[in-house]
Amino acid sequence: MKYWAYFAAKLAVVAVFLRAVWDVMNRLLPEPPLVLHQHVSRYPQDLVWTSAIFCLFMLGVGLVYLVVWDQRTRCRTCLRHLRMPLAKGTWSKAILLNPPELESICPFGHGTLTESEVHIDGGRPAEWTAHEDDIWKELESLDRKG
Repeated sequence: MKYWAYFAAKLAVVAVFLRAVWDVMNRLLPEPPLVLHQHVSRYPQDLVWTSAIFCLFMLGVGLVYLVVWDQRTRCRTCLRHLRMPLAKGTWSKAILLNPPELESICPFGHGTLTESEVHIDGGRPAEWTAHEDDIWKELESLDRKG
């Protein structure tokens, strides 16, 4: 639940920022002049306003993309960035047998994110595998046995 609340909070910050930029645009850009004693709409007739709307749209799309990209690389439990990417599989057998994947792990051992590196058929969605016990204790116990 904390994972999705953090995502919603980041999206809310982006929305507040974009609203502030919108308000600044409304204050700084003047109204278009009267044409034949009638007010015309700013958007389709005024090039400066239309360009500003386009830039605001592109800024919004870019910020939402960054928020989603950042959220995908976080632990589902502690919200820290995933570390230690490990490449698995081979490119020579990428289609059927052993497709290449990238595994990243939480620094505190909460889970592992497996992402497919082959995007021929649209790719499989990233798969989060939570670890029940502390993975580092398990690795230490294996080290002590050897």
